[in-house]
Amino acid sequence: MAMAMTMGLSLKMPVPTRSIGTGHCSFLRGSTHFFTPNSTTANIGWSSNPSHLAVRAMKKLQGKVVCSTNDKTVKVEVVRLAIHPKYKKRVRKRKKYQAHDPDNKFKVGDLVELEKCRPISKTKAFLALPVPPRANTPPTTRPPSEEYFLRLESSATRS
Repeated sequence: MAMAMTMGLSLKMPVPTRSIGTGHCSFLRGSTHFFTPNSTTANIGWSSNPSHLAVRAMKKLQGKVVCSTNDKTVKVEVVRLAIHPKYKKRVRKRKKYQAHDPDNKFKVGDLVELEKCRPISKTKAFLALPVPPRANTPPTTRPPSEEYFLRLESSATRS
């Protein structure tokens, strides 16, 4: 290491002799030697097959069909709620997606579920599916019982 001399004062500062980023640091240049399986990782159940470690969630959205004039394609508007950064109020955000409809069975106004799939065209990467029916049953209405109806007596009716 070379020492730096400045204005007659002796400062003991190391001067770098080689450039940083030559690959010796594991966090530079995308080195992945930490993640390769070895005897240590084999003992804790990791395998060399990365599919065991990857967890992928299917992306599903629900929306309303707003345009179905194209062949095998529908335009679906998805509405979601987001919090406004300044006012902290929930606001509706809308986005329109192109979805694949192979049978041309959806019309304007239909509720559909969008499932992520491989890119079909430049703008289509979703498959339109019918929304499954809800399992909720409507609440049963009870007939009004007599305890809710109180008889009001006035002084004129008593005599």
